[in-house]
Formats: sequence, C-alpha cells, structure tokens
Amino acid sequence: MFASSPMLKPSDLQRHLGSTMSDTVELDRESDPQAVRGYAFYDWAKSSFETSVTTAVLPGWFAYIFLKANGLEASVLGVEMTGDAIWSYSVSIAAIFVAILAPSLGVIADRRAIKIWWLRILTYLGAGSTVLLAFAPMFGVSQQWAWLIVMFLMANVGLNGAGVFYNALLPHLGTDDEMDAISNRAYAYGYLGGGLLLAVHLGMWLTLTGDWVIPFIMASSGVWWLGFACLTFAWVPEPPIENEMETLGFADSAKFAFSELKTTLGQITRFRTLFIYMLAYFFFIDGINSVSALAGIYGVTVLGLTIGNLIVIILIIQFVAAPCAIGFTMLAKRTSTHYALSFSLVMWVVVIIGALSFAPLVLESHDEYDIQFDWDTDGDGIADAEDDDADGDWYSNLAEAEAGTDPLDPTSTPNPNPSIWLQQRLAGKGQYVVSVNSGTYDNGLSQSDEEQAWGSEWSDVLPLHLVENEAGDTIYEFDDPTDPATTVLNASRISGFTATFDKDSRLSMSVRGGNLDGTTALGDDHPTSLGDGPLDFVSDAVRDNIWEPLGFGVFLQFLLLGCMAGALLGGSQGLARSIFGQMVPETRSAEFFGFFGFFGRVAAILGPLLYGTFTVMYDSRVGIASICVLIVIGSVMMKWVDVDDGRRAAMEEDARNRGISLD
Repeated sequence: MFASSPMLKPSDLQRHLGSTMSDTVELDRESDPQAVRGYAFYDWAKSSFETSVTTAVLPGWFAYIFLKANGLEASVLGVEMTGDAIWSYSVSIAAIFVAILAPSLGVIADRRAIKIWWLRILTYLGAGSTVLLAFAPMFGVSQQWAWLIVMFLMANVGLNGAGVFYNALLPHLGTDDEMDAISNRAYAYGYLGGGLLLAVHLGMWLTLTGDWVIPFIMASSGVWWLGFACLTFAWVPEPPIENEMETLGFADSAKFAFSELKTTLGQITRFRTLFIYMLAYFFFIDGINSVSALAGIYGVTVLGLTIGNLIVIILIIQFVAAPCAIGFTMLAKRTSTHYALSFSLVMWVVVIIGALSFAPLVLESHDEYDIQFDWDTDGDGIADAEDDDADGDWYSNLAEAEAGTDPLDPTSTPNPNPSIWLQQRLAGKGQYVVSVNSGTYDNGLSQSDEEQAWGSEWSDVLPLHLVENEAGDTIYEFDDPTDPATTVLNASRISGFTATFDKDSRLSMSVRGGNLDGTTALGDDHPTSLGDGPLDFVSDAVRDNIWEPLGFGVFLQFLLLGCMAGALLGGSQGLARSIFGQMVPETRSAEFFGFFGFFGRVAAILGPLLYGTFTVMYDSRVGIASICVLIVIGSVMMKWVDVDDGRRAAMEEDARNRGISLD
C-alpha cells in the first residue's frame, strides 16, 4: 500500500557496521495496513467535533443564546466583550492548559507504554463534554451560554490533549517515505467522516423542527467521536518502549519529566533543524488553526450567516478538502514535502486577505429589513402589498387593473356609484402595520437591559409582546412574523423611531407606502454597516466593485473562500505533521510530539488571543488581519528548515539510543 523506504533497516546496519541490537526493534518500519486504517479512523472520529460542533452548529447556537441573554456585549471581569471575543478567549484557555501539560506527558509516554491509554482517557473527556453540550437547555437563558463555553473548553482540552498522543503514534506507523501518505490519508478520512455526519445533521436541520434538534446534533457528535475512536484503540498497537522507566508516583513522574525536558532543551544544537521547524510551526499553525476555530463564530456574529448557511458551507468544504489532502500528497511526491507545505502557506495568506473583503450586500428591498412598516390603505390589518383588495372597495386589485381603475384609490372603482355602505366603510381609512422578518424573529429581542429599555420605550411602534423568561423576569419579545401584522396608528411616532437607529443598534427598518414611503434606518451595529474600522475600507471597496456587481451575498462569499481554505486545510495540516514526523527520533517520538503539541497549543493561545484583543480594541476585521501576520512569519522561517539534516539527526539519535554506532 505504501512505498518502501530506502533508509537502513537493522539487518543493513548490522551488516554494514557490525553492530548488534534487539531483534524486536526496527529503526524504520514498513506500515501495517490495519494500523494505518485505525490511525486514520481517529481523524474520522474527532472530525465530528471539528465540523458539526466547532465550525457549523455551535457558533450559531452560542451566538443566538448569547444575544438573547446579553445583547451585543457582555461584561466579563469588568470588560465589555462581544460573543466572538469571548469564544476566542475560551479557545485560548483550553490551549494554555494543554500546552502546560503536553511536553511532560510526552516525556513520560516515551518511557511508559501509555500513549493509547492517554489517547483513550482524553477522548473520553472530549467526547463526553461534547455530549454534555446538549444539556444547555436545562439552564436559564442567562446561564446557557456560560454552560456552552465551559463544556466547549473541556471538549477542546480533550481534543487537543488527545492530539499530542495521537500525533506521537505517527512515526511508529511506517517509514519516512510513507509519512506524507499516512498523515494526509488520515486528514482525508477526517474530512470524509466529518462531511458524512454533517450531511446527516443538515438533513435533520432542513426537515425537522423542535428545540431538541441542536442538542441532538451535539450529543450525536460526541457519540460519533467516541464510537469510531474505538477502532483506533482496537487496531493501533501501543508502540514498543525501549528505555522503559519504573512506575513512579505523580510527583516523581513530574520531576523526572521536567528534568528530561531540561536535558532536551539543552540539546537544541543537536536538533537544530527540528527546533527551527517547531518555531516556524508555532506561527503558521497558529494562523491556520485560528481560522478553523473562529470562522464559524465570525460568520454568524459579523456577517450574519445562519446556522443553516454554515452547515451547508462546511459540508461542501469537507468534500473539497478530502481529495485536496490527497492532492497535496501527490504534490509532495513530485516536488518535496517542504515545497508543498510552503506553497500551501502562501495560499493561506491569500485566503485570509480575501476574508477581509467579506461584507453583507447593501439592503435594497423592503423585505430585507428587520422591521417593516407597510401602508394599509383600507385599514383591514393587511399591508397593501399582500392584500388582494388593497383599497377595500370590494373590487380585487386584479379586477380594478382589468377595468382600468386605481387599486389603491377607493374612490376609483369599476362602479361609478358606490353604495352607502361602502362609503361609510371607507371613511377614516388608512394606517401603517408593522412586522418583522423571520431572521429577526429567530434572533429575537435580546434580554439586555439596554435593548429591553428600547423595546419598552417604543412598544407602541414595534411588534412586541411580553413573556416571562427562564429567570422569571417579564421581558419583551418580537411577535411571530406568521401572525397578523400589528397596527400602528401614529405615523409621527414612526418618524421619531427612525432616529433611534443612530445609536448602537443591530437592527434595520424600512417603510413602504403612505406618506413615509422609502424611509429607512440602519443601526451602527447592523452587519451591513461596515463602520469606520481601520480595515473596513477593504470590504467596502470590494463590496462595491466585486460582490455587488456579481450579486454575491455573504453566503456565496463565505463559500468561495471557504472552499479555498478547505482545499488548503488538509494538505497543510497533514504535511506539517508529516514533515515533523520525518525529523523526529522514533525512540523519543512522544517527547518531541509533546513539544510539537506544546508549540501547537501555545500557538492556539496566541491566535485567538490576538483575534479577541484586536476585536475588543478595534473590530473583527482587524482581528482577522492579525492572524495573517502569523502565517507570514512562519512561511518566512520555513526557508531555514533543512529536512534532510533533520532526518540525519533523528537517525543518529535512534542509533545512539539503540546502542548502534554510526561512526
């Protein structure tokens, strides 16, 4: 299935060097097909969390619950934060925890046969926390978003912690020449598995109704993760330990681990290329993982995408990414792993710059606005645009059009002598009715004090009703758009209402018909209001010159660049892991993959932290730009990574640990 490696096997070393070593240990093994499949199935398993949960569904669910509870911002430790900023900080906290533990656990895992054991335990934590996300509705709305953040944090600890031991298995699964194929095959499995489950979830989202659907998606994703991970536990053997240490208590194990780490850090010159690569990896993987972790919440909170939009887009991306991961394997074979990875990083910079251009199209039609005032000529509570007898003269609009009379003028009728009853009915006619579109109703009126006060002040104009929330407080909510429109008798109040949108409103309004026809208002925080941020000129210019002429709304924009990112994601991540695996001593794989995990997790701290900080200081687009800088730095550092030198250092270390002289 995979090509044989040209590297020396034990028998070759013995023949050429006259050395002896254990017959049970090889420097470089050819792959076992079942073990490779088992390894790949873990990517298949965990992708349920990375696609259905992290990217497609949970960001929108969290944003909705956060908005319902707090409005646009919530005070956390005295700092006003948006939902996407809080989300990014939670990702950072999980990464910090894993980063602290990863190197030490890696050292111990190289001395004890516990790689699979730790993989199993951390999978239980990650998958179990994913299932527990489904229990959020059991709490009041003000606690639901906090529960989601805590469970999401724990699931990320399980995912990233398991990744340390999962990645450490890679050097034991095949030869250096097989690394690219094994690593990228695993990523391809991940995209296919995640895509398959996401397709099921999309079907549920489109065909089923009820508050149970999203919790079921959360729970089923956790079960999927744990269920298919069992194939990994069954088919991938625990790698042999060549310098096994005795069982130690927690304190002694920690002391030993830190002493070994100190020794390793003192060997930087011996593994110069490997450490240069880890530093480059620190920067570029930070950018890549940050894009993956934050794309969903960015799409919902900044661009106004719905959960349904995200599911469809992410589903398409999965089936783009899977073959592209294999394509990068072919590119690496024709050129080199180094070249293929560097090429993917350059393209990532292009993708992130492109993300700065995302912008919802300007609202053009009356029906696109959140709050809609419509003139009702005959005062029957049905807007003229939807009334088949708009002027109430007992003649349909169609009949009047055929007769050549004005369907909006009750005095203009096919019958020149209207009855006394009709004349009485039409006296004092004419009014505005108000409604909200379905998207506005779905998001609801937030329970923040500011937005509730606004609703109370304009309750005679807005389509509102009073309900009791989970905490027992009486609050305002928007009326269901399928209900009859609400009558608004005082048109002057509508004129005064438009002025409220000069404040930090997230909503929009439009008037159709009557004396106020064509009146519109747009809140400063509405997705189409790009604002005056340092980089908003980019999205403004691109929207005017590209998106608007092409008619590309945010769905198509997100899909376009999402497919580009998906095409790069599997290849860049797979090659990044592969090139590291080629330069890692097999006898110290968990230790070095612990460092790999440390750099990756610390990087996972930096990216979301930068995004959250720059979002709080400026806006989300500046946060996106900060991620691009990290990838550029990592790309430049790849110039000093000599893979052949790294392989030689790894081979020398393995020979040294196995008592083989390479002199």
